[in-house]
Amino acid sequence: MMFKKKRVLGKGVILWMAVCLSSMLCVTIIVPGLLVKKIPDGGGQPPIQIANDGLLKETITEQGLMIPVYLTKKATIETVPLEQYVKGVLAAEMPVEFELEALKAQAMAARTYVVRRVIEKDYSNMPVNDALVTDTTAHQAYITDQELRDRWDKRYETNMAKIDRAVNETKDLILTYEHKPINATFFSTSNGYTENSEDYWPFKSPYLRSVPSPWDIKLSSRYQETIDLSYKSMLQKLGVTSIATTGTSAKNMKVLAWSTGHRIKTITIGGKIFSGREVREKLGLASSQFTWKWSGSKITFTTYGYGHGVGLSQWGANGMAMEGKTAEQIVTYYYTGISIEKATPFIQKS
Repeated sequence: MMFKKKRVLGKGVILWMAVCLSSMLCVTIIVPGLLVKKIPDGGGQPPIQIANDGLLKETITEQGLMIPVYLTKKATIETVPLEQYVKGVLAAEMPVEFELEALKAQAMAARTYVVRRVIEKDYSNMPVNDALVTDTTAHQAYITDQELRDRWDKRYETNMAKIDRAVNETKDLILTYEHKPINATFFSTSNGYTENSEDYWPFKSPYLRSVPSPWDIKLSSRYQETIDLSYKSMLQKLGVTSIATTGTSAKNMKVLAWSTGHRIKTITIGGKIFSGREVREKLGLASSQFTWKWSGSKITFTTYGYGHGVGLSQWGANGMAMEGKTAEQIVTYYYTGISIEKATPFIQKS
């Protein structure tokens, strides 16, 4: 591929362009230096410390808090107002066909996640310095307005009206525990129960407690799935290499402990002990509740639920909404002991 030589702009032109650009976009406060950030609990990440070098930007304009989102496939940054960002997350994370109250509950969870990141000045897991979040599940899935127009086509106006309503009716509302934004983790489908945070991640949150979620079983198409693996593939994925020397077959699998949320907490495979989370993530299973069946050199796993299981169940939320529950009732059910507060005072203090 041939590349043309780039024209070098003079300092005066560069300055003029910078002034024009800043006037069109926003006022930006740049915080320099080396910052140590906590990786967020959500998305399966444990709370560990990492160093983040470079210039980090927080932006507030007349439109309110602006969220710089790194669009992974395009390798560009799109900066949008907070409420517009929530709309993009809501459209990406939850089916628009869901009940309005379920969408409103998801909107509050999504807004809480990003506001908490702003307040804690958490720029972890970012491939660039000038954005706050990516558009992937490393943070929250996000889809641009143009992508929604392309995806929905003739249904765009109708679908967007529903997304707009869900976000507008919860505008500025976030979920808090003891007057602090919570780590509003969510997932697709439960196995009939949500999980205590410490049974999946190495920390305990007082508001991430196991609760029954029976709606998922009846409603979600992802409640039960199967996956086939070869004996050799399973060994490789689990890193079990000492079977020959120990004399223990990997086919000898036994659950040692169950979690409060009825998922596998610990299991022994080939004489080696794993957590249910380890097996799920190493083998690519939908859930840490699973059964298995051997057929020659092949093993078939049957999973129940989809996702880590901690926090709000999306299909459970939809089931509650179908029964007439409000968004407030949904979030206070899945997040134990929380309150609903306005985000603006928290943002202003930060």
